[in-house]
Amino acid sequence: MDWLNGLAGLLVGIVVGMTGVGGGSLMSPLLILMFGVAPATAIGTDLWFAAITKAVGGIVHHRQRNVDMGIVGMLAAGSIPAAIITGFLIWQNDAEKHGSTTLATALGAVLIFTAVLTLFRAQLARRAMALSIRSHRAFPALKRFATMIGGAILGCLVTLTSVGAGALGATFLLILYPRRLPITKLVGTDIAHAVPLALVGGLIHLMIGTVDFGLLAMLLVGSIPGIVIGSRLSLIVPESVVRPLLAVVLCIAGIKLVL
Repeated sequence: MDWLNGLAGLLVGIVVGMTGVGGGSLMSPLLILMFGVAPATAIGTDLWFAAITKAVGGIVHHRQRNVDMGIVGMLAAGSIPAAIITGFLIWQNDAEKHGSTTLATALGAVLIFTAVLTLFRAQLARRAMALSIRSHRAFPALKRFATMIGGAILGCLVTLTSVGAGALGATFLLILYPRRLPITKLVGTDIAHAVPLALVGGLIHLMIGTVDFGLLAMLLVGSIPGIVIGSRLSLIVPESVVRPLLAVVLCIAGIKLVL
């Protein structure tokens, strides 16, 4: 079974390398549906997987000046407290023993929502750009408040399901900051915020006892070469082909978990 876990890490790493998204969205449902890992353990292990892999990417982006720390700070102001509160509620409800169905259903619902955003992110961004409220003088203050609220939503979702920091976070930033964040800076900022959020969520799950470090090690062994391979394949395989396929896979996995 260990080599299958490594293979799972490899496949997810390839997808992440090709599209920049899909790490949390694919890993948890893969562990639950194909390997029979308990939902709480899959989510807790995936959070550590995300924290470690994205920390490497975050360092690279920071060195390349592709991170807007102001936006990261606003997101974290909402996400970190929300993650702690959500983690406390999971601990109170003893998710490992009694909340598996709830966690799986929540994960499935978020996956379906992520699939929709993956398909229609560009269209949503264009519509958001055309909103008349952007020209209102109060919009900058409203945008800062919306960023913190968005961070809080991400904090709740990521701690509960391990999904959201990548695809949902990037879509949210694209809608709010289309001019301030060119694509490279958007990706860097999204990854930089995902690192402390996943780490806080991972620490909470570690205290609850829903992290399998043996499984985590095998996933990382596969994911590191997978990301390298995926990055090279991205030069050959068009993203316009990969994203719809990814959305379909996420939608199918979400439906299976909900039902």
